Amino acid sequence: MSAPIVIMGATSGIGALAVTDALSRGLAVRAFARGADSMDPATGLELCPGDARNPKDVDRALRGAAAVIYALGIRERLSMLWEEETLFSETTRVLLDAMTRAQIERLVAVTGFGAGRSAQAMSRVERLGHRAILGKPYADKDRQEEMIMASDLDWTIVRPVILTNGAASGRVRVLRDPSQWRNGLVPRADVAGYLVDAVVEGLDLRSDVVLAR
Repeated sequence: MSAPIVIMGATSGIGALAVTDALSRGLAVRAFARGADSMDPATGLELCPGDARNPKDVDRALRGAAAVIYALGIRERLSMLWEEETLFSETTRVLLDAMTRAQIERLVAVTGFGAGRSAQAMSRVERLGHRAILGKPYADKDRQEEMIMASDLDWTIVRPVILTNGAASGRVRVLRDPSQWRNGLVPRADVAGYLVDAVVEGLDLRSDVVLAR
């Protein structure tokens, strides 16, 4: 794959780890984030600062790219308990339009366990707690997933369970059958590795999966 993979949300969390993972495989990466110009230079890495809500910035980021990994997140804050969240749906709408214009078909997007139809895999107690703390962000992730699934892209929706730090374990399980979906723990580094695998190997096209240990 000579054309770059665009990684949105490249400066922190899963996005930053996906950059590291892809570069370690010799892949070309275009790192897109507001603070992308603060990243350390590396062979194969193109820095692309921009705002994911700005269509012109996203058009520029996608020019000549092979695929997109969407790993945007929000800063956890007390006000997310009551404030409406729109980042995920707004940026996804901009991205889907930009991918159509750029004729890019492959999208791998991280949401989270509890988004979309994976909410039904939670116990009643889990759903109540999840809704109380993360209800606003996950309502927007629900909207995001609906938009992606309704698109004509070769999409994969990736829902990691509770994220942990530390090195990749190499023992991540890709739960494809909804009857197997469950909560648990998974290292961010394992999630990042799957995102890159999904692009390189064409895994789980037009499917939604849960990642767990």
